[in-house]
Amino acid sequence: MKTFHCDACGQQVFFENVRCEACGHALGYVPERAEVMAFEADPDGHWLAVRGAGPRHYKPCRNYAVENVCNWMLPADDPQALCPSCQLTRVIPALGQEDNRQRWFRIERAKRRLYYTLALLGLPLDSRQTDPHQGLAFEFREQIEGGPVVHTGHSDGVITLNIAEADDAYRERMRTELGEPYRTLLGHLRHESGHYYFMRLMREGPLLKACRQCFGDDREDYAAALRRHYQNGPPAHWEQTHVSAYATMHPYEDWAESWAHYLHMVDTLETAQACGLSLAPAHPDQPSLAADGEAVAHAGFNDLIGRWFPLTYVLNSLNRSLGQPDGYPFTLATPVIGKLRFIHQVIHRQKMPSPD
Repeated sequence: MKTFHCDACGQQVFFENVRCEACGHALGYVPERAEVMAFEADPDGHWLAVRGAGPRHYKPCRNYAVENVCNWMLPADDPQALCPSCQLTRVIPALGQEDNRQRWFRIERAKRRLYYTLALLGLPLDSRQTDPHQGLAFEFREQIEGGPVVHTGHSDGVITLNIAEADDAYRERMRTELGEPYRTLLGHLRHESGHYYFMRLMREGPLLKACRQCFGDDREDYAAALRRHYQNGPPAHWEQTHVSAYATMHPYEDWAESWAHYLHMVDTLETAQACGLSLAPAHPDQPSLAADGEAVAHAGFNDLIGRWFPLTYVLNSLNRSLGQPDGYPFTLATPVIGKLRFIHQVIHRQKMPSPD
């Protein structure tokens, strides 16, 4: 993610901030401008942008003004009450239950970061209201004692998340039990978005045959693959062909895990570039990294992967110096890089106009 500054005083601010601690102005993220902007109230009760060309009158998303779980803004004349991100959520947890508001806040915060990256890449983000057949929707559900089991997953454009995943202790327990290197809210949402975009971009499309050659045949029996995975575990030496153990379960999961990893790379690389991070080691054989490359959203795959290895090298080296586990505990074997390349090509192809 890029860096942000208060456009009233220049203080560095962050994507989730609602107030500039330096000058006191209210802050809000304006998605159509991809900027965190400073606001002050006008006599009509609208929020007036302090700086910037174009429309200056805005209103906060209802979930900002009323629920305090959002910080996005809409043009004052927008008929919608919810921002584009909040419009995608169609089920929220019961707010009368203790801690559910905090869980909802954490999940929406992660979803807005996902939205930012998907928008950066030019991916379709239609809601179910605007596209009832292919639009995206999120349901954040609580497991009720005696009720149906709430599984985190995707089905026909609807991403469901068990809100227990917003509890750090629960999530860490599950991560340990399943032997996962990472388990985060953002990671869950990235993974499930991969299933959604497989549906949007690959189903019966011109790239489907090539996708099956890369990831395997998605028509394989999913239920049987699931049973086999949890009975036998991943195959030996899975690191040589897959980005994670879970990716070995079924071609659908291989695609979704690789998709999530690609988003992970793009977001981290954009952050490094926005912060001006560069590596100029004293020893010529150590990895180097320039800070002035092409914008991540438009860079070629060779450029991205060429930046990725030096960045993760120094990230892990810093963590080890602090006595911490690797910040990037993954190995990208050649077949995995090929899968990431394929996803890069799919994303950039879908942004281009179709040939006549």
